[in-house]
Amino acid sequence: MRENIYLSIYNQLTNDIHEGTLQPGDKLASEHELALRFATTRETVRKALGLLSQNGYIQKVRGKGSFVLDVSKFDFPVSGLVSFKEIADKLEQPTRTLVYQLELKRPNEYVRKQLELEPAGLVWEVVRARVMDKERIILDKDYFRSDLVPELTREICEHSIYDYLEHELKLKISFAKKEITVEPLTEDDRQYLDLHQDTHVVVVRNYVYLDDAQLFEYTESRHRLDKFRFVDFARRQS
Repeated sequence: MRENIYLSIYNQLTNDIHEGTLQPGDKLASEHELALRFATTRETVRKALGLLSQNGYIQKVRGKGSFVLDVSKFDFPVSGLVSFKEIADKLEQPTRTLVYQLELKRPNEYVRKQLELEPAGLVWEVVRARVMDKERIILDKDYFRSDLVPELTREICEHSIYDYLEHELKLKISFAKKEITVEPLTEDDRQYLDLHQDTHVVVVRNYVYLDDAQLFEYTESRHRLDKFRFVDFARRQS
């Protein structure tokens, strides 16, 4: 019976957080007050709070209490090499991709250098906005070497380019080098992202390689500051 009570407390508080009754930064009632509210023991309340902390809803501060975290931000893996579709599937969030540009072209000097192309080399330039919660929160600018990716369609770009590369073209995507910076807004950000009072975005630049160490993609992914937290797992070497 006590198991059901602690889950009931957990579910009620998570609902309060998602619905906005409890806001990021709010301090939860004390264990004693919550025990009175739910007509249970402090031990049961403590178990529910432990689960809330474990799942990223609250931060417990010794001597001060438990505080609500911002759960509106999506976790973006720093070290992983995953597509937006794979991240969205894990989050179980309704998403949409808007393709603004798909063009086979000779790149500018900057992109040519990033992809280590010969002067006559061509790339597929893809500009896409990623939509979550009915807002455009990521602007992706992708450049693929056309000698390695000979064809792209709007339908592929709306679905998943990586799915197409791996399952249709049988390319083996192996590793990437990433650079992460915070930069002022550009005109493209203002045009293709739903911004509020933002003045900056988080920019993730990816240099993506095949298993034979060929660099085939350069991507500039521009994220709204208020919608993402960049996460990684690190282990100290002994």
